[in-house]
Amino acid sequence: MGVLNKMDVLGLLQEHGAVVSGHFQLASGLHSPVYVQTALVLQYPHVAQRIAKTLAAKFPQNVDVVIAPNMVSVALAQEVARAKRCRAIFTERIGGMMALRRDFRIERDERVLIVQDVLTTGRLTAEIVVLIQAYGGKVAGVGAVVDRSVKGLALCVPVRTLISYPLQVFSPDFCPQCADRVTLTDASKNPVVGPAEGE
Repeated sequence: MGVLNKMDVLGLLQEHGAVVSGHFQLASGLHSPVYVQTALVLQYPHVAQRIAKTLAAKFPQNVDVVIAPNMVSVALAQEVARAKRCRAIFTERIGGMMALRRDFRIERDERVLIVQDVLTTGRLTAEIVVLIQAYGGKVAGVGAVVDRSVKGLALCVPVRTLISYPLQVFSPDFCPQCADRVTLTDASKNPVVGPAEGE
């Protein structure tokens, strides 16, 4: 089971209907006419394992912990941790701040790899970097399946992604679909209840 190239990853996303058109509010608050729903691919463990192995190969150094910042990324983090032979944990938002719960800990000087499905603004990732450093951990880097940022990510750690898929994003005040009164949708193309995952 070899590593995947960029075209392989893009093909998997398209094959599983993970590139969705609509009117989406991202977790960053920005709006986009396209959403990449990686959960549709990661729901298949054998596919998630191949993607994770490819992502893990981008960080050849040893790591002690792989951390996921959202629910979609938990399965991916588990598989990357399997490839790296270390443990996997995840963060949760408590009182507006990202935190570790469930007795998860990061010990001083542990090498931590952040793994997520999609990067857009890097805001959530930056919060996780600060959290790891507050525990005394060392951030080995950030690995993601998709980089959909349109501007550079202002992160002070190595960032490695499998594919770049820049998306058009708009603030709600300047969103053409909002101006046309297009209803917000979620990644399942249903009327939205809350913002789509991924920052």
